[in-house]
Order: sequence, then structure tokens, then C-alpha cells
Amino acid sequence: MMFEVNEFRAMCTKADTERDLGLSPPEDIEYFDDISYGPHGEWNLLDVYRPKNAAGKLPVIVSFHGGAWVYGTKLTYRWYCMFLAQHGFAVVNPSYRLAPENRFPAQFEDINRVFGFVLENAEKYGFDTDNIFGVGDSAGGMGLAVYANLVSNPEYASRFPVKPPEGMKLRAVGLNCGFFSTETDDQLNEVLLPADRLAEDRPLLFIKSNITESYPPCFMLTSTGDFLTAEPGYLATAFEEKGVRYESRIYGDEQDRPPHVFHCDIKSGIGRQANEDELAFFRSCMV
Repeated sequence: MMFEVNEFRAMCTKADTERDLGLSPPEDIEYFDDISYGPHGEWNLLDVYRPKNAAGKLPVIVSFHGGAWVYGTKLTYRWYCMFLAQHGFAVVNPSYRLAPENRFPAQFEDINRVFGFVLENAEKYGFDTDNIFGVGDSAGGMGLAVYANLVSNPEYASRFPVKPPEGMKLRAVGLNCGFFSTETDDQLNEVLLPADRLAEDRPLLFIKSNITESYPPCFMLTSTGDFLTAEPGYLATAFEEKGVRYESRIYGDEQDRPPHVFHCDIKSGIGRQANEDELAFFRSCMV
């Protein structure tokens, strides 16, 4: 398994390096790098990005990056997160502990600490804690969907090994090219879940069955070339049943087939458009 994971990491590193070749920090962004938010060294570091010359507190977006739970850091996502910040948001871009070296619930412990950091450092970095948003792609989309249940369903939260910070509320979430059919997939995250606790821990990652009417508004995006194109439809039925506000978009067509996590490519016109559509949805949810 470890050899396969290392192959996957090498493949993703090559692809992401090629995707981001030539990019540099935008001149209209200020950034604060390598801020410690927890006890796990380089894995518990985050960056904060803000538009330069923006006065006062800004709505804040926390990124929960993808990578099949085994790949990715804040460096992989810096250009994407800076692009979001250019549109009037403070953006928090963390690394978190990866599987299989770190099994569930390590990743949720870390992302929960990140949201705690936002609440505790609102004055220092100009975070509007009445307007906290989350974005997650691929595995991070699944993780954010789970976390949204954690902060909106008290009964579910009582069973989960991670307890959200007091007063934590997500104004809306962006679930991008994510995997959501966790109730029905028999191979659910065997890399993520400890083998000796697979049966006990797997139900804690069920998303659809734990959605309530208090789930935050949700923007879901995918593409015609994404191998997870059908996944948003799985959650849409629950959102409709519970009366949760949502939008679901599929970008591209049969000729133009953007790949999985196409929105992370900020050189791509259709990727930029998808992000701008998601940010417009977030603005419509602000208080």
C-alpha cells in the first residue's frame, strides 16, 4: 500500500507542478505564511491571504484540500486560494496530516483546529466570523461535507470524536468535485480509516444520512470530464428532502471536458468562472 501511495503522490506532484508552472503571488494580495495552528509541526501550518488595502474584517474562506487523503499541502493550493482572496475574501489555506501515516480522525482534528484558529484570531487577521465559509475538493470536499454535518447536527456531533469550537457556524460551503456516496461505497477510504476500526468508524463518515434542515447552504461543482460527475446528485436528493438551499453545476460539455478538480487551475477560463460562480453564491449567503 505504501508503495502505491508514493506512486500516487509522485504522479500528483508532477501534474500539479505542470498546472501551476509560471504562477507567482498576485501583486494585489497580502499574505501571512507558515502560521502554526497546532502541535504537529509542518503539518499544522497555515497561510492567510487577504486583498491588499482591504479595510476592516472580511468574510473568510477555509480551504480543505483534496488529494485522496494521502497527498497535498498548502503549497499545492496557494495559487487557487490567492485567486479566491482576490475576490474580496480572507482565505485560510492549511496543511493537515495525511493518511496512511495518520489515520482518522487526525485530518478532522486538524481542520477543526483551523476553524478554531479563525475564531480565535479574528481581530489579528480581520476575519468576519459571522461569515465563515468552507471550500473543499475531492477528498477535501468529502471532508468538508462531513464537517458541515458536525457543526449543524448536534446528535451526529455527539458521536463524532472531534468537537467543534463553541459557536462555530458555516455560512455556506463549496463542495467541489467531491466524493459523497459514503453510505454505499464498500471501499470507503480504507487508506483513511484504521483497519481494526473500519466497521466502527465508517458510519461516522456517512454524509447523506446525517444531513438535517440546519445544514449550511451548499454550492456543488463538477465537470463533464470528472470521474465523480454523478456524486453531487447523491447529496441533492437529501438537500431537497430537508429543504437545504443548494446549487449544483456541471461545467463543460461533450467536446470540452474539464478534468477532475479543474477549478484549481486558475489559468483555465472555465476554472476561473466556476470559482467566481461559487463566490457569488457565497456572497448571496452573507449576513
